[in-house]
Amino acid sequence: MKNSLALAAASLVWASSAMAHPGAHVHPHDGAHWLALISALGLIAVAGGLACAKTRARP
Repeated sequence: MKNSLALAAASLVWASSAMAHPGAHVHPHDGAHWLALISALGLIAVAGGLACAKTRARP
């Protein structure tokens, strides 16, 4: 679990530096901001599912 949190934090750092760069970048264009929103909601859903599974697995 600690490794996945570190990976998520590192990914955010890498993405933010790429988004700030004037060259090749990863943020959506032409009104495609919904793509970032859907990605964030999907990530939250997966994290919630994992948290619920971990809670249910406790004796």
